Amino acid sequence: MARKFKTMDGNTAAAHVSYAFTEVAGIYPITPSSPMADNVDQWSAAGRKNIFGDTVKVVEMQSEAGAAGTVHGSLAAGALTTTYTASQGLLLMIPNMYKIAGELLPSVFHVSARTVATQALNIFGDHSDVYACRQTGFAMLAESNVQEVMDLGAVAHLAAIEGRVPFINFFDGFRTSHEIQKIAIWDYEDLKEMTNMEAVAEFRKHSLNPERPAMRGSHENDDIFFQHREACNKYYTALPAVVEKYMQMVNAKLGTDYQLFNYYGAPDADRVIVAMGSFCDVAEEVIDYLNAHGEKVGLIKVRLFRPWSSKHLLAAIPATTKKIAVLDRTKEPGSQGEPLYQDVVMALAKAGKNDITVIGGRYGLGSKDTHPASVFAVFAELAKDEPKHEFTIGIVDDVTNLSLPETVSPNTAAEGTIECKFWGLGGDGTVGANKNSIKIIGDHTDKYVQAYFQYDSKKTGGITISHLRFGDKPIKSPYYINKADFVACHNPSYVEKGFKMVQDVKPGGVFLINCQWNEE
Repeated sequence: MARKFKTMDGNTAAAHVSYAFTEVAGIYPITPSSPMADNVDQWSAAGRKNIFGDTVKVVEMQSEAGAAGTVHGSLAAGALTTTYTASQGLLLMIPNMYKIAGELLPSVFHVSARTVATQALNIFGDHSDVYACRQTGFAMLAESNVQEVMDLGAVAHLAAIEGRVPFINFFDGFRTSHEIQKIAIWDYEDLKEMTNMEAVAEFRKHSLNPERPAMRGSHENDDIFFQHREACNKYYTALPAVVEKYMQMVNAKLGTDYQLFNYYGAPDADRVIVAMGSFCDVAEEVIDYLNAHGEKVGLIKVRLFRPWSSKHLLAAIPATTKKIAVLDRTKEPGSQGEPLYQDVVMALAKAGKNDITVIGGRYGLGSKDTHPASVFAVFAELAKDEPKHEFTIGIVDDVTNLSLPETVSPNTAAEGTIECKFWGLGGDGTVGANKNSIKIIGDHTDKYVQAYFQYDSKKTGGITISHLRFGDKPIKSPYYINKADFVACHNPSYVEKGFKMVQDVKPGGVFLINCQWNEE
């Protein structure tokens, strides 16, 4: 069925696809996941129907722990149940997650991945929350941009239902959850067509019901617990094939090429980056530029992080690869390397591929902007005879000296893209007006659009910077604009405070200041 195009953010995309498969939503709001639950609640109140012809029952609890308990109980009663969360909220759900996975209940937790507070609270994005859930038994599926959230969110639900393993479906908090793009949306009839209704019926048949007595939540001693714990192995072994099957179904409907691990770049690349999340789109821009200038580099996008499939990773690595840089969006103090790095090293070691050098880097913690200059720096490091085994990008580390040197990079954005920045004050209407503007351009012209809003956690009264892009070619660029065609300042005091605004204007660009001053 032909899909309609609509301008929306990542949270709305996740809500749209999840609503189709959800009968009960157990919710508790936390930044930046709140709009997902809010949308589902609004649509339910308006009478919107899911693929089963029902409106979603939304239950708001007093904490994320309560929301997770609601999800667990509702699943046990035979209702397909979903929740939306991030960061500390997700961590409060972990005890229930072990139970949900252990009882093979097909739920999906949509997570706008966010920093877990350490030396300070940070409400912005990285992968420290989802990495903290690796041992729970939940499968994990990652998306890089708003369109992928729409497309692959369906795969998480479909694979959970058939595979009987619950999923964390995650994407970058703020950078994807709040980025506005023009995307193609699912028609619910297409989603219904792909759903294994026999598996849905089987799930309902195993619900707690006095008509069908069954024991659940029992207690086991040392004589049998270990054996039963191992009994779930076959479900995890089978799951990558189930996910792959539904990705192929999605590909057949949409003409896409989603794989468990997608390779992008030169088929004979010698240097390759492995990563997941919005960073992949930044890397693709740089790879296009470098390969057009005679280099041979590439990227492996990790889609299915758990269960890990070494076979599929190895199939995605070009035979010519000599060096790999694995980039993690988290820090695991005291470890020999972050989680994704360790998985890649183990996969290569088990396959006997000892001729490939693997280095590991950290990026983007707490939503630190990862600009193309950082990706150029990684490929430059890989080109060295002895690259750093552990490194950071996007910061200057003058304490442990792990950061890679970065220089001003060429413009890698799609040719003809118009880039605009608007400096405002939290609560002055600048962000709201720009959201309306980008949706008007997206929904009423043939242009591709992207909008991202940079504000601090003070929100009202803090500085806001709106980053708007539009053009005739698809826009990847999930990073701040630093060379704009148009820069507007809506608060004249920013000029006196010395913020670098005019410096962001391209030669021949326009700087607009909204003030009551005369020319002098």
